[in-house]
Amino acid sequence: MTNATAPPQPRAHTLRSVLPVLALCWVAVFFDGMDVTIYGAVMPHMLDDPGLGLTPASAGTIGSWTTFGMLIGALTAGTVTDWLGRRPMLVASIVLFSAGSAVCALAGDLVLFGAGRFVSGLGLGGLMPLCLAMVLEFAPPRRAALMTGLLMTSYHVGGMTATGLGIGLAPTAGWRWVFWAGVLPAVVAVPLLLALLPESPGVLLARGQRDRADAVADRYGLARPTPAAASTAGALGRVAAVRALFRPESRWVTPLLWAASFCGLLLVYGVATWLPTMMRASGYGLDSSVAFLMVINAGGIVGLLISGRLADRFGPLRIAAIWFVLTAVGALLLRAHLPLGVTYVVVAVTGVWLFSAQVMVYAATGAVYQGAERAAGLGLVTGVGRIGAVVGPWLVGALAAAGNQSWGFTTFAVAGILGSVAVVLVPLAARLGRPGAPAGAPAAASAAAVGE
Repeated sequence: MTNATAPPQPRAHTLRSVLPVLALCWVAVFFDGMDVTIYGAVMPHMLDDPGLGLTPASAGTIGSWTTFGMLIGALTAGTVTDWLGRRPMLVASIVLFSAGSAVCALAGDLVLFGAGRFVSGLGLGGLMPLCLAMVLEFAPPRRAALMTGLLMTSYHVGGMTATGLGIGLAPTAGWRWVFWAGVLPAVVAVPLLLALLPESPGVLLARGQRDRADAVADRYGLARPTPAAASTAGALGRVAAVRALFRPESRWVTPLLWAASFCGLLLVYGVATWLPTMMRASGYGLDSSVAFLMVINAGGIVGLLISGRLADRFGPLRIAAIWFVLTAVGALLLRAHLPLGVTYVVVAVTGVWLFSAQVMVYAATGAVYQGAERAAGLGLVTGVGRIGAVVGPWLVGALAAAGNQSWGFTTFAVAGILGSVAVVLVPLAARLGRPGAPAGAPAAASAAAVGE
């Protein structure tokens, strides 16, 4: 006889079983990419608006206010998540950057506009590491890089949507209506996340909710969480998690990942903020200059689909190192004024390398740190990397104010080379900490991440 009271068997842990989590995080990151790119997409129109008083120098400063807010959001998201959980924190992040977009749409002066971008940055900074941590926690181990790449395609679809709004809406209705479109995440994404996104099993276990943690794990085919996979809540737990990143086996790996993330996010946010304006200053028309932003994001989508599969086979660090170098080559080519058709091709292929280089740094971080260390490691890699996101828009803005916008491309090339050097050194740093490290320690994971 069949035992009718036998507990249901857990689902197999496959990409299909965790697809709902990936899809919901995809929607959240879509709106992240849309909000980040809106400013760069409408900046040429804002510079032409005499009532606002925006100049190249103040435009760069405001871009840095956004990314400074993102830095604070990324560094505080982990501690607030201990209190709220990941799902409520994701919702709060979306509400914040939607509210910031509304402030920008209403702003009558640069101070209020900058305050709106800072508020948006607070929400944006917390969202990305939370979505990455969720996807990596739910991902099948052999599909972690692929799922990370699939997640980040949404960022570029969002960026392309913002660019389309900048091209189609800003010239006729004005740049403010593009920022009103940035309020949509609070209307669309928040109800979906509240209704459908599960809470992290590790977070539930850390909060003492063992039955709920096991139920979520069984529903999505995950292994049931153990105390080693659950971080200790509160300030002491946060400090302990950060200290664990500097154990002998990972003390040199951690700063190298931070350096690679700094370079990667300098590139991502420098390009997202300044590419249309830089291309316009190089002699291209206004519509073409804004369209370049859409083209580079389209290249980013292709690059993520390619890099995710390659990284699962060869290791994300190898792919990131190559991609950073190719980004540097593309940036130097863009400094030359090429025929329009050739420039579109160069911009597209540069997008293939530029954005997925940074995403592969995230994928490698998820492989380097294990269990409860992963959320802290991702939070700090994204958080410290946000310093590059602050520096990029400000530095290119300073160059633009001095009439040296073409040097922005050289700055991007240098960042690509330095990012590649940092990534290449990670396996060496892992080997330096390997003697005496127990099996499964971060150093061993680092070696696996590069495909050793």
